[in-house]
Amino acid sequence: MTEFSGLGLIEPLLRAVAEEGYQTATPIQAGAIPVLLEGRDVLGLAQTGTGKTAAFTLPILQRLFQAKKRVQSKAPRSLILTPTRELALQIGESFRTYGRHLPLRRTVIHGGVGQSPQVAALARGTEVLIATPGRLLDLMAQNQCVLDQIEIFVLDEADRMLDMGFIRDVRKVVAALPKQRQTLLFSATMPDGVVDLAHSILRDATRIEVAPQSTTVERIAQRVLFVERADKRRLLADLLQDGAMERTIVFARTKHGADRIAEHLKKAGVPADAIHGDKSQSARVRALESFRGGELKALVATDIAARGIDIDGITHVINFDLPNEPESYVHRIGRTARAGTDGSAVSFCDAEEVAYLKAIEKTIRQPVPTDHDHPYHAAVVAALHASSAKPPKPAPKPQRPPRSQENRPQGGRPQQAQGGAKPAAAKPQGSVGGDQPLKAKSAANQQNRHNRRPAPHGTARGGNTGGGRSAA
Repeated sequence: MTEFSGLGLIEPLLRAVAEEGYQTATPIQAGAIPVLLEGRDVLGLAQTGTGKTAAFTLPILQRLFQAKKRVQSKAPRSLILTPTRELALQIGESFRTYGRHLPLRRTVIHGGVGQSPQVAALARGTEVLIATPGRLLDLMAQNQCVLDQIEIFVLDEADRMLDMGFIRDVRKVVAALPKQRQTLLFSATMPDGVVDLAHSILRDATRIEVAPQSTTVERIAQRVLFVERADKRRLLADLLQDGAMERTIVFARTKHGADRIAEHLKKAGVPADAIHGDKSQSARVRALESFRGGELKALVATDIAARGIDIDGITHVINFDLPNEPESYVHRIGRTARAGTDGSAVSFCDAEEVAYLKAIEKTIRQPVPTDHDHPYHAAVVAALHASSAKPPKPAPKPQRPPRSQENRPQGGRPQQAQGGAKPAAAKPQGSVGGDQPLKAKSAANQQNRHNRRPAPHGTARGGNTGGGRSAA
C-alpha cells in the first residue's frame, strides 16, 4: 500500500487527509497524484468508489496554491465539468474538505436553482469552478464566466456525458479553453465517442487504469430472485424488513416507476424516497441528505440520477428492474463494496428480463447465483432462464433423397430451385460463413434442395428450431 505521505503532497493537504481518517491511497490515487503534480495530462479509467475524486482534487489544490496567481473576476483558474448536479455538489464538498487549510475559493454552478448566487461567486473570483455543461454554457453566453484563464481542466465521467447527450456541449466548452493547459479525463468505460474525445483534448497523456469491472464484481455477494412482475413490489418490501439492509439503493428503470416504488415502501412502513431528473433540486438534495444521515432506509433511483451518488456505508443494492445495458449493472452494484469493502447486490428478474440477465452474466463472465428461497419465487421464470443457458439442440438429420436422385449418374446436372436460383456452394471451413464442417454444409444444402419440392397434398413442412482506509 502507498501512504499519502509518500506522494509528494504538501503539509496542509496531508493534514486535511489525516483529519478525515485516511492514511493509505487507493490505486487510482497512488497512480494519478504524482503524475498530476508533474503537470502531465491523464486519462483515468476507474469505476466509481475507487477514490477517483480525491485523486484529482488533491493535486489540483496543490498546483493552484503553489502557482500563487491572482484570480480574476469571472475567470476561474481550474474547471471540473461533471454530468450531474449531485456529482458537482459532491466534488465541491471534496474541494472544501481537502482544501480547508489553503486560501483557495471554490464555486459550484448547476441548473435547477437560481443563477444569481452563482453569478455573484464568479464575480468575486474563484480558483476552482465545478460545473454542469448546461448552466456553464448559459453563464458563458451571458458573459458572466470566461474560461481563458483555465490552467487545469477535468472532464469527469466522460462516458456518462456521452450517455446523456452532453458531448456536443463538452466540445463547446473545450473550444473556449486555452490551448496551453493540463487536461484530465476520467471515465469508467471507453466507448467510441469517449475515445474520439480523449484523442482530441489530451496531449501525451498518461493512462491510469485501475479496478477492472470483474474485480469490482467479485467483491460483491450477488444473487438473483426470479419473480413475476406483479409481485416485485411486495417482494421488495419483504426484503427491506431485514435489519441487515441498513442503507439500500433500489434501482428502477423509469422515473414514474421510482416514484411508485417509493410510495409503496412508505405504505409498507419502510422509510424511503425517490430521486430522479423530474425532482426539483431541493427535493433531490433533501432525499440525499436524509439517506446519508440514516433517516431513509431505501433510496429509489434511476440510473442517471444515481450516477452522482457517492455515499459511504451503502450495504445493499437492489435492482428492482434489470438494466438493458450490462455495463449499467456493474455501475449500479458498484455503489456498494466501495474502497475495498464488501457489499451485497440483489436483482429481481421477471420473464421479460431473462435476456437482460443472460447479457449481464456474459459481461461479468460469471453466472449470478439464484435464490429460490423467497415467498414469491417464479418457477416458470427460473425455468426459462435455465433453458436459455443450455446449448441448442442439434438440428435433425437431413432426410435421404429419393432413390431416383441417388441413382442419377454423377455427370447429371442438379435440379435448380424454383425461380432459377442455383444452390449455394459450400465454403471451406474457416472462411467467412464457413465455420461449419464441409460435410454438414453439403448435407444442409441437400436438405434445402429437397425441401424446395412441393409437399404432398395435405402436409406441411416446418423450419428447424432452433491496509487502512482510503480516501473516497
